[in-house]
Amino acid sequence: MDQKLERILPRVQKPARYTGGEYHAVKKDRAQVELRFALCFPDTYEIGMSNLGVRILYGVLNEQPWLWCERVFAPWTDMEQEMRQAGLPLFALESGDPVRDFDIFAFSLGYEMCYTTVLNQLDLAGLPVRAADRTEDMPLVVAGGVCTYNAEPLAPFIDLFFLGEGEELDVELAELVRQGKRQGWSRKELLRRAADIPGCYVPSLYDVTYNGDGTVRAVTPLDGAPALVTKRIIEDFDSAYYPTDTVIPSTEIVHDRVFLEVFRGCIRGCRFCQAGYACRPVRAKRAETLVRQGIAAAAASGYSEMTLSSLSTSDYRCLEPLCDGLLDWCEPRGVSLSLPSLRADNFSVELMERLQHVRKSGLTFAPEAGTQRLRDVINKNVKEEDVLESCRIAFSGGWNGVKLYFMLGLPTETDEDVLAIGDLAHRVLLCWKRHAANKARGVRITVSTSCFVPKPHTAFQWEGQVSMEEYQRRVNLLRDHIRDRAIVYNWHDPETSRVEAVLARGDRRLADAVELVWRRGGRLDSWQEGFSFARWEQALRDCGLDMAFYADRERSTDEVLPWSHLSVGVRTEFLLRERQLAYEGICTPDCRTKCSGCGANLLLEGGVCDA
Repeated sequence: MDQKLERILPRVQKPARYTGGEYHAVKKDRAQVELRFALCFPDTYEIGMSNLGVRILYGVLNEQPWLWCERVFAPWTDMEQEMRQAGLPLFALESGDPVRDFDIFAFSLGYEMCYTTVLNQLDLAGLPVRAADRTEDMPLVVAGGVCTYNAEPLAPFIDLFFLGEGEELDVELAELVRQGKRQGWSRKELLRRAADIPGCYVPSLYDVTYNGDGTVRAVTPLDGAPALVTKRIIEDFDSAYYPTDTVIPSTEIVHDRVFLEVFRGCIRGCRFCQAGYACRPVRAKRAETLVRQGIAAAAASGYSEMTLSSLSTSDYRCLEPLCDGLLDWCEPRGVSLSLPSLRADNFSVELMERLQHVRKSGLTFAPEAGTQRLRDVINKNVKEEDVLESCRIAFSGGWNGVKLYFMLGLPTETDEDVLAIGDLAHRVLLCWKRHAANKARGVRITVSTSCFVPKPHTAFQWEGQVSMEEYQRRVNLLRDHIRDRAIVYNWHDPETSRVEAVLARGDRRLADAVELVWRRGGRLDSWQEGFSFARWEQALRDCGLDMAFYADRERSTDEVLPWSHLSVGVRTEFLLRERQLAYEGICTPDCRTKCSGCGANLLLEGGVCDA
């Protein structure tokens, strides 16, 4: 261990975040590898180690004998201060080596509020935050994750973006960098060759021009770069890599359990959901594959909980045999099985009985809207009777609590829709009173609302976000309408959602504001302790930018969007049709009932998905 680090650790919170040495961590001989890959999550250790994607990429990359992938996380504020005072640069956990000594420095971007942390980690590593200022001897800075579907606000800081699923893409780029090292390519030549890899977006090879009103005029590819960069997917998901021998954290993390990803994509088509569109097409693993992987992962880790993970787990075709196969192993060993992402329209008695074999975990349903009219607008395809029937099944089976998630500020929402959220929660409470198997413990109905954020590559990407004042008015309206003590109402603050909307729909000009926020102390903005709305507001103002232009403004359907040159495989014509159907209040059937022709299936050889 570095002596500077050894002196620092007794003075910071949770020093185990920074020590490494965990069980199953991969150690390699520096002299035996050709390439060093720093896989960085721009948040704290306990958040990053809870991310299944990071664990998958860590395992995939370390399967290559010529490459060593190590993990990097953001230090908490106390550790950052100590590192800067001691002159200790950002380092990787496995070796303790400075990140600057690596060949590739890769960020996983899952949330827009991590952008200032990315800049802070670049600076802690001793690297210029702007890509144009980096020299030939510095690592290639790359980024992947859902935020790259609009990469523009970070474009000046990142050399190359990965679009889509990285299991194959990351290895292909690493092989290219390996070849470039052997043949002495310049940084510029390497990036130009990387742009030819499907799914790789090199922002320096695109020129962006603007109209007088501030909208994007054109995004022009340079030097033969592709005009449209389309995401990559793993076609054969059943045989995709899964980390059964994953790293076991040395301190408590947010999700300390085995995660089994049952399928990718979603059959539902909720019009607000970026993941629902961006993760298409649907690809599932066989139940026997999941049983084998789940048992192996639980046995290797010693975890006492296993979670089935997907965008809508109860839509998995073989859910019952999967649960049976896992529970045959889990139940005698006291390992619980939990199923988040349940839908209220297919929660069954059989499923409930399987859930409570070891212990009852919390039940969460997301009606998203209080009235059927608005649920049809967003294509939720869930009826009130579905929600109440699911709650009846749960309450009669011994559950005494349920969480209900909604959004405020959805397109076409009225005060009637807002008040209906409270009415629905009240009917859930009445359902408990009529059907609860055990009333002695009381009941807790939790209603949570967040502010709708229009996201790229969705049917609502052209919509505007309601103002913070309007969102708070609707929160107050709902809060005053809920009078039952058994119903707890929580709401997400509008300020974070406002900045999220700005960054989600932003263009390259926002990079100046992101950098200014960071230089004024912004980092860890996804944490309440790190976020300052006033800092963001002032930075945009000082850069001559207007939050309302990015967040509130309804976009014209013929406008060139900042992300128009980046594709998730879903056709714009399909999104426009879905938007029109939303305003007509017409639902689109789920993909299993009828293919809606979104175009994502064309990413698959043969064009047939697993919906």
